[in-house]
Amino acid sequence: MKNLIFVLAITLSSTANIFAQKVAYVDLDYILNNVPEYKSAQEQLDQISIQWQKEIETRLTEVDRLYKAFQAEEILLTQDMKKKREDEIISKEKEAKELQKQHFGVDGDLFKKRQELVKPVQDKVYNAVKELAEKQLIAILFNKSADLNILFANPKYDKSNDVLEAMGFKPVDTKTK
Repeated sequence: MKNLIFVLAITLSSTANIFAQKVAYVDLDYILNNVPEYKSAQEQLDQISIQWQKEIETRLTEVDRLYKAFQAEEILLTQDMKKKREDEIISKEKEAKELQKQHFGVDGDLFKKRQELVKPVQDKVYNAVKELAEKQLIAILFNKSADLNILFANPKYDKSNDVLEAMGFKPVDTKTK
C-alpha cells in the first residue's frame, strides 16, 4: 500500500515530466526463479527448516508422552512426585517453545540463514536492475510481482530478461520481450 501511495505521489507531482521519461517494469519473482543460486539457497533453507521443525516436533512429542504418562500415574503419585513431574513437563515444553522461537522467531536462525544465503542474490539482482535502468535511461522501474497493482502491462516494457542477461543468465522460461 505504501508503494502505491509513493508511486502515485511521484506520478502526480511530476506529471509534466513523466511523458518525457521512460517507464518499464520487471518481474522479480520470475528473475529470481531463473537464477540457479537463488533456487539452491531456497532448497537449502527448505531443508534446514524441515530439519528444525522435526527437532521441535520430536521435543513436543516427548512432552506429550510425559504428560500422558503423568495422567495415567497421577493417582499413584505423592504430592512431591506430582509437582516434580509437572515441573519437568512444563520445563520440557518451555524448552521446545524456546527452540521454536530461536529457529523460527522474528530474528531467529532461519531469518539469519535467509539473509546469509538469499540476500547476496537479491543484491546482485538489484544491482543489475539499477545498471539496466541507468543504461537504458529508465526513470521509473516497477516490480510486477510486488504488492503494487499493475492492471495492464505491455510486454514490450518488461525488462526481466534484460536483467537476467545482464547478470549472465539465460532465461529458462520463455517470457516475451
